[in-house]
Amino acid sequence: MLNSCVFIGRLTADPTMLEVGDGVSLCKFAIAVERGYMKDEEKVVDFIEIAVWRKRAEHCYKYLKKGSMVAIQGKYQIRDYEDSDGLPQKRHEIIADDVRFLANTILQNNDEG
Repeated sequence: MLNSCVFIGRLTADPTMLEVGDGVSLCKFAIAVERGYMKDEEKVVDFIEIAVWRKRAEHCYKYLKKGSMVAIQGKYQIRDYEDSDGLPQKRHEIIADDVRFLANTILQNNDEG
């Protein structure tokens, strides 16, 4: 079986950092990813939740901020959980295997020509 996906987008907020277990770092953030078409004269955008572990998580937390452009390669995961009211919920997220920090000029240059 193959579970691999790639997304390029911008962070919607500054990343958050948690320590789980025996001090294992977990960085979480969301990225906005354009679908590449317009609906009612507006760009269609998806918001993708990202989880990054260990040393890579520490680098993301240190160097990324709201608006940073990244390329994410990872695995799609759905987790079941109960919300604060005890209702069953599902969380969709990408577990990042690779995070590339991209210069903000990449899309600007492509938009010009």
